[in-house]
Amino acid sequence: MNVNKALIAFIKAGIAVIFILLIIYMAMHFSGVGFDFGYRIFTESAVDKAPGTDVVVQIKGDMSAAEIGEMLQEKGLVRDAKLFELQLKLSAYSKKVKAGMYTLNTSQTAKDMIVIMSGDTVESTEETQTTGESK
Repeated sequence: MNVNKALIAFIKAGIAVIFILLIIYMAMHFSGVGFDFGYRIFTESAVDKAPGTDVVVQIKGDMSAAEIGEMLQEKGLVRDAKLFELQLKLSAYSKKVKAGMYTLNTSQTAKDMIVIMSGDTVESTEETQTTGESK
């Protein structure tokens, strides 16, 4: 009888250890995934190197950040729609994206695309700096 009780106690202890190790493994795995995703929010590179490919997109006034991200992913402009959605929501331009037709490029970062879709085009900023005139 004592052997059976000892065996059951040993099995229970073994299951508890396995359960704790599983929890530790899952915590480490998901913290790594979370860190990677969080890191990519601020450092995600463009899909292609310059010169890239021009793609025309139409942003409608009622589109959400998630819908814009899905469309850009389908057109090959971003790798991850969810990541773009967070980048847009965390940017200073989150409420400034305007409806319209935009020519974006696969060599642009998500931040570059967001700036263009907000109406603050990179070209006009560069022209102002080189000529000293504003548009």
